[in-house]
Amino acid sequence: MSVSVLVAYSTIYGSTQEVAAYIAEELRKNGFEVDVKPAREVQSLDGYDAVVLGAPLYMFRWLNDAHRFLARHHKALETLPIAIFALGPFHNKEDELQSASATLEKELAKYAWLKPVATEVFVGKFDPAQLRFPYSLIGPLKKMPASDERNWEAISAWSQGLFSSVAGKDA
Repeated sequence: MSVSVLVAYSTIYGSTQEVAAYIAEELRKNGFEVDVKPAREVQSLDGYDAVVLGAPLYMFRWLNDAHRFLARHHKALETLPIAIFALGPFHNKEDELQSASATLEKELAKYAWLKPVATEVFVGKFDPAQLRFPYSLIGPLKKMPASDERNWEAISAWSQGLFSSVAGKDA
């Protein structure tokens, strides 16, 4: 029996979408059937056995699309395994990762019913040339160097361990 997983994501500049697609590929390698969709476009979770939801932490908040997804699909998510990831800091520094993890934990604490099987914060990507209004007006942000410190090995390892109990096999 095939296990169907939805990987839903919210993104501003596309980095989280890239990570969501990568996670989907890792899950497919383990025999899962996977759909990847923007969180705002998901109308129903019918037919899915598990969900992965990802969104960036931006300006000390998780994107509203992710919050809306959790609110809109509250009832279904009470019965489905869900894993959650966020892209947080721009640099692979322990203090930044801890701060981002605390922010994600605070954001998820708003949903007492939510019991994710896994949560993780990954280092993100930053390109000041892509900043949109109003962030394009913030001088220090515009002067930061571009960086992409996403750790694809860490993302792969996290993905490999997801939903083994749902699939009835060792991940």
